[in-house]
Amino acid sequence: PFWAALPVAVGLMVLVGMATERLVLRPLVSQSEDTLLMATIGLAFVIEGTAQLAWGVDVRRLDLGIHDVPIEWLADTFGVLISQLDITAGVVAGVMVAVLALVFSRTKVGRGLRAVADDHTAALSIGIPLKHIWMLVWATAGVVALVAGMLWGARSGVQFALVWVALKALPVLIIGGFTSVPG
Repeated sequence: PFWAALPVAVGLMVLVGMATERLVLRPLVSQSEDTLLMATIGLAFVIEGTAQLAWGVDVRRLDLGIHDVPIEWLADTFGVLISQLDITAGVVAGVMVAVLALVFSRTKVGRGLRAVADDHTAALSIGIPLKHIWMLVWATAGVVALVAGMLWGARSGVQFALVWVALKALPVLIIGGFTSVPG
């Protein structure tokens, strides 16, 4: 059942995020953002290929219990049909961005995260534990990726071609800023 699988999936994605930081990104600490971006894209292809070997390439349906039907009252009022799944995805994304923005701006951990993002050498010199911060960032990234993958998977089915969807988000990252949660 979905509610039993969700905590297991969250735990696994936290572990995947932490392993990504430990095995792939930590050795590249002094490199440019471009190098880190290319390393994560390369890792995505390795994970995709390994997963295809393990589970095959068939598209699997993911039912989150959210109906993918248009909301009728919006059609009458605005002349636009919007799916319940799209509205739910927008609300979930908005809540996640708001929570992350609040964590970054209002908590001690958030200040540490921002300090490391600005200058990890200076953050280290004032006693901020870089390894813990990076683990936290990548564990959080794993959970965010899980939520995004579940919402997209509910729309299009779970498939390995989702890597290309993620690459389409690259211009959004560039325009919004790599270190800006609201952006």
